[in-house]
Amino acid sequence: MKILRIISSMNPASGGPSQGIRNAVPQLKSLGVENEVLCFDQKDAEYGLDDNFIIHKIGPAKGPYAYVPELSAWLEANINRFDKVIIHGLWLYNSYGTYKIWNRLKKNRRQGFPSLYVMPHGMLDPYFQRAPERKWKALRNLFFWHTIERQVVNNVDGVLFTCERELELARETFRSYHPKAELNVSYGVQPPPALNYNMTDAFLKASGMLLNEPYLLFLSRIHAKKGVDILIEAYKSVTADGIQLPKLVIAGPLDSDYTQQLKQIAHEREDIVFTGMLRGDAKWGAIYGCELFILPSHQENFGIAVVEAMSCQKPVFITKQVNIYTVIEDNKAGVVFEDNLLAVTNALRELSSAITTADLKQLGANARRTYEEHYLPEGAAQKFIKAICQN
Repeated sequence: MKILRIISSMNPASGGPSQGIRNAVPQLKSLGVENEVLCFDQKDAEYGLDDNFIIHKIGPAKGPYAYVPELSAWLEANINRFDKVIIHGLWLYNSYGTYKIWNRLKKNRRQGFPSLYVMPHGMLDPYFQRAPERKWKALRNLFFWHTIERQVVNNVDGVLFTCERELELARETFRSYHPKAELNVSYGVQPPPALNYNMTDAFLKASGMLLNEPYLLFLSRIHAKKGVDILIEAYKSVTADGIQLPKLVIAGPLDSDYTQQLKQIAHEREDIVFTGMLRGDAKWGAIYGCELFILPSHQENFGIAVVEAMSCQKPVFITKQVNIYTVIEDNKAGVVFEDNLLAVTNALRELSSAITTADLKQLGANARRTYEEHYLPEGAAQKFIKAICQN
């Protein structure tokens, strides 16, 4: 079987979907499934990664809708090479543009034409229509849904979800949501590389931290939905009361206005460290060296970085808006709380008063066991193949 995945960008800074593809492809290949990726990055784009699969770059994309005129000609020339096509993400041209071209070509080719799926990666979560700060974006999405996007979701062969909670939430957002099939294909995360000195050294150089200096780690795309502002305010509130906490390391891209606002909230405190985006050795050094991983997100369809931390035997402190929270809670792999300032503050206070070093070690051991039981790539790949082959 050969799969074509179509995504707006494979740049790691764009978020989880590109990393999800990178996690899935190697294991699928070991099971005889080949993957190629078509993305809208410009042709000379470099990601700083050693991707061992074919990525076709047909950009640059134009405008806020990420329109790429070359998409039609590329699909006309190549789509018959594939058995399945998967659209990753909604609301941009790679979604409706692919569907429109696929639908036109399908009418003229009755046999041997690939089936089409869409993987929304949380973009059908009701959070995006209900969050007060997203009022105008929600109206835009509502317009797009009724004019074009529901055609994609309701007329492709199936909608693919990373976990059961994401699937359930997607049903709450738009009344005219009627997909032909809803498939929970799960998500697998590659095991981490073994810890070595180069990782530790790379992180220390990127962060300015000292060797063996304790810290809490937030590592993700820095965006308003991630709750980083709440995390900083909670951290400041707890430490203002004279309570000692490890330093707070915030790792993620720093090139947005929102990040500058966060720095103002942090007010240049030495115990709140912004590292910028961490990749490769520096990223793994950050995860291996932390006391715990924390993600106070308002919406997270899966949370790849959460599972990566679990794979490194680190306890995870997350909100109930991270869709895999029940797995974390049921397996005692971390601490789960609500996505508001009071709840995050209380979680940090509990860390300083009620959670011992031995407790953290046990939570970390539980996290690793939970990773092995639920998120190894072998099981996810087998579930994925079964789902799309039986559909």
